[in-house]
Amino acid sequence: MRVTAIDGSTAEAVDEGLGTPILVIHGGMGDPTAWKRVTDLLRPRFRTVRLHRRQYRMDLPRTITMADEVTHVTAIAAELDRPILVAHSSGAVLALEALVANPELYSGAVLYEPPIVIGEPLGGDRLRPARAALDAGRPGRALAIFLRDVVRMPAPAAFLAGFVVGRSGYRDRVVRQLDDNDAIDALGVRLSDYAGIRLPVLLIGGDRSPGHLAERLNALAAALPRGRRLTMHGQGHSAELRAPARVAAAIEKFIDRDVNRHVA
Repeated sequence: MRVTAIDGSTAEAVDEGLGTPILVIHGGMGDPTAWKRVTDLLRPRFRTVRLHRRQYRMDLPRTITMADEVTHVTAIAAELDRPILVAHSSGAVLALEALVANPELYSGAVLYEPPIVIGEPLGGDRLRPARAALDAGRPGRALAIFLRDVVRMPAPAAFLAGFVVGRSGYRDRVVRQLDDNDAIDALGVRLSDYAGIRLPVLLIGGDRSPGHLAERLNALAAALPRGRRLTMHGQGHSAELRAPARVAAAIEKFIDRDVNRHVA
């Protein structure tokens, strides 16, 4: 699917299947393939549309704000019939902004651990060493520092991930990941705005994720009038990859129990 956004840029998504539409927004460092295992399981009942986020489109110039990204979400959503948003990590922050901007376009949302700002900036000064490593031509190290200091992954896992990415085709996305974090920080604390979202929202978190993500999710759950928490035991920040059947089942149950009831 290719749709011209309000600013003249082109939004792109992978559009598959028939039925109730689900608009999927991937997280940091990702692309539409990140959620394919989940959407493959949903497609017998649903039309799944996997957005290629503007922030991670290498054919589009930097610097990209959350407002810029919302224009692409809006353009795709307007082509669908009130889709359910399913979004992960920074993509879930983008989904929240899309819901605030145009709530009438959507039927509900499933958000997996959005790293919203609830106090101090998400990155702030902690991003400076990562930026310095990137300026020195070391994207793998930059990502490792980001994962250790901002995502708060254990250092060995963070540096292993940085090592792998630094030698892969994903290395060019590291600068976009840092930009993505800056875009979230630029939003500041938005809980009062999110409190105006009256649609049903399922908030998913893993009990093996970094603790600060649970704190952010709890703050969001307290703010959302129709927010509901679901903890995936034994999962971390990437259940869409490690437990796609569980994620797909949670989405399907939410649509049947919360969204369809709300629409009715």
